[in-house]
Amino acid sequence: MKTLNSTCLTLFMALSIFTTISAQDWPNLKQFQEANAQLQPAKSKENRVVFMGNSITIGWLNKRPEFFEGKPYVNRGISGQTTPQMLLRFRQDVIDLEPKVVVILAGTNDIAGNTGPSTLEMIVDNIKSMAEIAKANNIKVILSSTLPAYKYGWKPEVEPAEKIVELNKMIKAYAKKAGHIYLDYFSKMADERNGLPKKYADDEVHPTVEGYMVMEPLVEAAIAKALKK
Repeated sequence: MKTLNSTCLTLFMALSIFTTISAQDWPNLKQFQEANAQLQPAKSKENRVVFMGNSITIGWLNKRPEFFEGKPYVNRGISGQTTPQMLLRFRQDVIDLEPKVVVILAGTNDIAGNTGPSTLEMIVDNIKSMAEIAKANNIKVILSSTLPAYKYGWKPEVEPAEKIVELNKMIKAYAKKAGHIYLDYFSKMADERNGLPKKYADDEVHPTVEGYMVMEPLVEAAIAKALKK
């Protein structure tokens, strides 16, 4: 019994320490600190673009590195992140890099409840805050639609499809009102379920190479439009 109690106490203490350490960097500020420090200041004529997002954004770099090569594109996606986490690291991972344009892709992990319950209004408020900070620093803003998702493998109890449809309506309306560019991936990728077909996402959420190849000309057109504003 003493051994069992000792083991339980050790496990509890280890869990407490891990939780405390994780909570100290909830937005994962350390993820890109070194890369940001090594990044050369943007040249005056350089049309630097920062891609801010979650696993869909960083997965783009991993699956389609050739899309980013030779371009002034900086990928700052972190897997699993929600909009409040992105907002907390927005200055460090976007503003301080002095881009001409930021492409924000967010919301699906909020709907999944990765960092707790979240309403659509809360998600949009965080996106608005990021956009307002960018605009205040003379950075053009591209607000991406949240990608279709019929189900989440890690949260099977959540039914995201219609929530994403409503979220995108709200993001689009805000983009129009605030003068930002709305980037519509959703209508080009959604199937009859308002989800992603297998050819675009094996797991219903994360794009395949083919999925990213649908997204690439859309974001390129949006970036070109933003740079002309």
